[in-house]
Amino acid sequence: MGIKEIAGWVPILNPGNVLDYFSERSNPFYDRTCNNEVVKMQRLTLEHLNQMVGVEYILLHAQEPILYIIRKQQRQSQTQVIPLADYYIIAGVVYQAPDLGTVISSRALSAVHGIQSAFDEAMSYCRYHPSKGYWWHFKDHEERDARARPKSKKKEEPSSLFQRHRVDTLLLDLRSKFPPTFYQPKPGEKPIPVEVKKEPEPPTETVKQEEREPATKSSAPAPPSKPPPEKRARLQ
Repeated sequence: MGIKEIAGWVPILNPGNVLDYFSERSNPFYDRTCNNEVVKMQRLTLEHLNQMVGVEYILLHAQEPILYIIRKQQRQSQTQVIPLADYYIIAGVVYQAPDLGTVISSRALSAVHGIQSAFDEAMSYCRYHPSKGYWWHFKDHEERDARARPKSKKKEEPSSLFQRHRVDTLLLDLRSKFPPTFYQPKPGEKPIPVEVKKEPEPPTETVKQEEREPATKSSAPAPPSKPPPEKRARLQ
């Protein structure tokens, strides 16, 4: 309904004139071919609607001064009618009431949406591992674990400067004693043998001579001592 009409009708709305308010031209829910228009044109009372056949509007319920319910129905006889639609007026504004099928469909859709949202949220907390199976992992568990964990101490260095220097020295010494026999230029390539230069060994003869020399020196004879004086014959 229009705002101007609402402002003019709302203060004076009552069960006697609410149907006139509903039959305004600005109301899209009103059918101009109904029996109410025939009664209005012939200036008859609404009681004559019971004697007619066709579409009509009646006041079903009134809760003054704010709520009025109007029903659209198909009259077939004085005692037999078929409800077609219901409308309600709240504070001068006309609304069409949904039918039972629409209400049930809307409620069912809302329920299904809520259940689907609950399942989606539940699945977000589900975890699976081949060795452990399924379990639930909630956010409050993370907070509890964080509170239960002791505060981490200051991180200490794994080794001192002296230890690192000493280890490097030992590794260089081992490398010099046991050089690598293969090296790999790039990852995935075939290792290449390393040519190790061996120091030439001294010949065996020189070694044996060196071993014999001290032995000959030690077994050399002592220099000869002076011969004893010769005995001369005495002259008589």
